[in-house]
Amino acid sequence: MISEPHISSAFDRELEGVQALVMKMGGMVEHALLQAAAALETRDEALAAQVRAQDQAIDALEDQIHTECARIIALRAPTATDLRTVLTVMRIVGSLERSGDYAKNLAKRAQVLNQMRPVNGSAGSISRMARSVVGLLKDSLDAFVTRDARLAEDVRRRDAEVDQMYNSVFREFLTHMLEDPRNITACMHLHFIAKNIERVGDHATGIAEQVIYLVTGVIPDDERPKVDVTSLTDIPTTTL
Repeated sequence: MISEPHISSAFDRELEGVQALVMKMGGMVEHALLQAAAALETRDEALAAQVRAQDQAIDALEDQIHTECARIIALRAPTATDLRTVLTVMRIVGSLERSGDYAKNLAKRAQVLNQMRPVNGSAGSISRMARSVVGLLKDSLDAFVTRDARLAEDVRRRDAEVDQMYNSVFREFLTHMLEDPRNITACMHLHFIAKNIERVGDHATGIAEQVIYLVTGVIPDDERPKVDVTSLTDIPTTTL
């Protein structure tokens, strides 16, 4: 008969292995976002295509992690904190997979924008926003590894900064459309790119909230600050 310490030790090793896969997946998503933004800024068709192709590897890793989590639940029947850890992992990888999809969409629209006249300064604004969001994602995953609820709470607070950046680039794109109607199509693509990046920030914040739940057992019930006040309905009809 297997002793209890042996079971506990094996379970801990399995959790560590799953956690390592989560961090690997997070690194792939962070890289994809930065590469997609770089493809937009440098108008690099090959790089954009590479980002789109790499999304399959992110999806495959999500499947692997979910399979491993299901196996752990079936074989180990974890309870209390251990079960909470496995469930948190499954929620985190869902957020990472969706963020990877946003990176793929960014690369796809970058390829479309490569065929259009560039909008001055817009790609640089997108890159700055992407770097900020990747910072949130990295910190939320670091908080998960270290079980740092304070760092996770800091990620929640900083999401408002990403919202401010999104509002700023939205107004920037609107100005370009008003000044020259030939910019409308390109700016609409850029707006959707910025919105996707802003949503990655939301997913990073969601991961941070899962970390807080993992550490404290309680999901934050206070509304995190949101300053995204833009939408497509804010665009004057004269520009469409």
